[in-house]
Amino acid sequence: MGNRTIGMWLYNNGGGDKISKRIIKKLKERDVETLDNINLRHAIAKNGNIIFDGVKLNKELDLFFSYNAGEQTQYQMYLYQALNRAIPMINSYDSFALTEDKFHTSFVLRNHGVQTADYNLCHRDDGHELKKIIKKWDKMVYKPTDGWGGVGLTKIENEANLDMLMPFLNQMDLRYFYVEKFIDYDNTDFRVDIVDGKFVSCYGRKASGTDWRTNVTSGGSVFMREANDEIVSIAKKACKATGVDIGGVDIIYDRKKEEYVVLEVNGIPAFATPEQEKIGLNFNNKKIELIVDMIDRKTNNKKGK
Repeated sequence: MGNRTIGMWLYNNGGGDKISKRIIKKLKERDVETLDNINLRHAIAKNGNIIFDGVKLNKELDLFFSYNAGEQTQYQMYLYQALNRAIPMINSYDSFALTEDKFHTSFVLRNHGVQTADYNLCHRDDGHELKKIIKKWDKMVYKPTDGWGGVGLTKIENEANLDMLMPFLNQMDLRYFYVEKFIDYDNTDFRVDIVDGKFVSCYGRKASGTDWRTNVTSGGSVFMREANDEIVSIAKKACKATGVDIGGVDIIYDRKKEEYVVLEVNGIPAFATPEQEKIGLNFNNKKIELIVDMIDRKTNNKKGK
């Protein structure tokens, strides 16, 4: 292997395969070799090593760049965590795990002065606490703490809704319930991409029809949208608080409180798809350049130690 070698696992759909080729090419120009498509699903760990296709990743890699949300399994994340004890990661396992959990993200953001929706986490047997909350909040949203793409989000508009939902939640054998106060907003959000503490891009997402979820996987659509200084500052602060090297911060405007609120920090925000590039989302070049710069710097730092 070359002087510096990284491992990479980047999603292939939505133009991701072409993005990975561009990253590999730019890294090669800086004398950084890339082992591509390292899917830890096909790795094994034994006697102090994590081995993929005959390569001892913890000994032979200077960094691992993991950027695939849809195919993550518990086994992969378990090895991701172990590998991060030996070599640098983008994103680190700790920041990845944090942003995968909605409660922990909100807890950390609030403690770093970043405004989120009001939330409540309570024990699964604490149904009376949920009833107190719905009376106080009027409307709330039940969220699986580890869900993504809007899956499992349930709007609860009154106590009758809650009574109908509780037996279903109890059947799922959850250990706790996480709910957020429903925010009065215009059914659009800002997705702000940050890489290495630097602003990359902003675009908007709009819920479809009567739906209130802006996630594209839930039927939302992407549109061109400019960020203002306040939104960029909030996004940078959210990424710093959660420790992500690369983050996509979802921000909405609370019309009642007249303030911006962070809904989520995504540790694997997608590059613009070929279709989105056609409508003017042209941030991929900048994002690739910043990622390559960061990999170059982090691997140089490791070699220098």
